[in-house]
Amino acid sequence: MQRILYLHGFSSCGEGNKSGALGRYFGIENLLAPDLPYVPQEAIETLSKLISGNNPSLLVGSSLGGYYATYLAEKFDIPAVLINPSCTPWETLSAYVGWQKRFCDGERFEFKPVYLEQLRHFSVLPERSRYLVLLQSKDEVLDYRIAKERYRDQRVVVEYGGNHRFENIHEYLSMIESFMKSQENR
Repeated sequence: MQRILYLHGFSSCGEGNKSGALGRYFGIENLLAPDLPYVPQEAIETLSKLISGNNPSLLVGSSLGGYYATYLAEKFDIPAVLINPSCTPWETLSAYVGWQKRFCDGERFEFKPVYLEQLRHFSVLPERSRYLVLLQSKDEVLDYRIAKERYRDQRVVVEYGGNHRFENIHEYLSMIESFMKSQENR
């Protein structure tokens, strides 16, 4: 079994519903799910080191983690599964500048305006790597149509309904496994 690197979204943690479902399905020993730094530059540096040291065969990113996963997939040529990915976080997260609390544990952190520019720096088009993009049309945070258009040349699955948290990820685990296996011999 190959290793999976899970990238959580803004104001979240590595341990959560989606990483838990991935760990139960693929085996916790096959999953890396770190708590990412709030600073985008530090998050990318942390993830780049993890990729270099662990050679994951698949990235799975949710929301902001999907944005990071796209950058890293292109940089390292690793296939990625994106779950309701953010495409322009420097715009969508501008309303969150200031003090925030992580959803998972209530830890407070300051999200600074300079982080928006850092996020813009990591914007890449999905050209080099391969993607499975899972979207839900009732995402209350991000407009799914933006990701649908950005990743139009990739495998995109739109579930009508749902929400930003993609709470039924367990229904897609076999699809993720099939995608991962299809990428092993490429």
